[in-house]
Amino acid sequence: MQPSQHILVIRFSAMGDVAMTVPVIKNVLQQNPQVRITVVSNSFLQPLFQGIERCHFYPAYLQKQHNGIAGIYELFKELSTTNKFNAIADLHSVLRTSLLKIFFGFSGFKIATIDKGRKEKNALTRKKNKVFIPLISTQERYAAVFRKLGLVVVLKNDSPVFGKQTIPVAIQNIFSTGKKIIGVAPFAQHEEKMYPLEKMKAVVQQLAGENNTILLFGGGQKEVSILQLWADELAGVINITGKFSFAEELAIISNIGLMVSMDSANMHLASLFNVPVVSIWGATHWYAGFYGWAQQKKNIVQAELSCRPCSVFGNKPCFRGDHACMNMITQQMIVDKIKNS
Repeated sequence: MQPSQHILVIRFSAMGDVAMTVPVIKNVLQQNPQVRITVVSNSFLQPLFQGIERCHFYPAYLQKQHNGIAGIYELFKELSTTNKFNAIADLHSVLRTSLLKIFFGFSGFKIATIDKGRKEKNALTRKKNKVFIPLISTQERYAAVFRKLGLVVVLKNDSPVFGKQTIPVAIQNIFSTGKKIIGVAPFAQHEEKMYPLEKMKAVVQQLAGENNTILLFGGGQKEVSILQLWADELAGVINITGKFSFAEELAIISNIGLMVSMDSANMHLASLFNVPVVSIWGATHWYAGFYGWAQQKKNIVQAELSCRPCSVFGNKPCFRGDHACMNMITQQMIVDKIKNS
């Protein structure tokens, strides 16, 4: 069947949030053969969508030519002159996406926007009188946008979003030793979501001494420096951050046996390949709806505290001032989860 409906999907911002759109978009396309999708997102995230049939990626350069109101209008002109859309799915609902919708709205396109559930999330994270219940998952919130456009979407997670990819040549020998390969991503965008680094280093050291090889994943230049120090000091620990392209890092993740991550992007990247994730949660909570796709709840590491969660994204100061949500988690708790995952 030749696709008769073309939907523009808009989702900028953090890598983890964009990664959570991927299984939803794949489900939408599998269940609606009449649909094709163009995703517009941050340019460096293009590898997340490679290999999805009838899915095209359009790069946005939000710090360059697509910056500001004039830049968003330029992005609109580029999209509208090279594509003919039937509908717009806004999976972000921020100022930039609202501007795009305004521009496209003049063309009469059908538009659907995500309901972020702000009221429920405020109730979950407030200091007093919390309403402590699991909220709708972010993936379901994304799916609801497509349902508003009249599509049938039933989220199914019975098979990996993507299969294993070819390991980069430079690291293939590491995967041929017979040892279990464990990825460790100790960083998060906000400090309140991070397990104390010295404790995390001790966990890495213990794991590396038990017939495992540890691959360290990070992001910025400061993180690269810290992780390289760990790799230089600890046997069986390899820092891959900054040494491979994003597409190559995804290929490496697809072949590891386990990922250890904070509530951060690497949890969501590993989830795309059905790689088990031992996730460590502090100021945030999976109840807010940001848990990894098809991940098992038994692999969550967390301290049960009445103040948790104190924010949805980990971007607010600790209510208590002592970061107890992370400090109460022992290194052995993490190691035990890894051994039993």
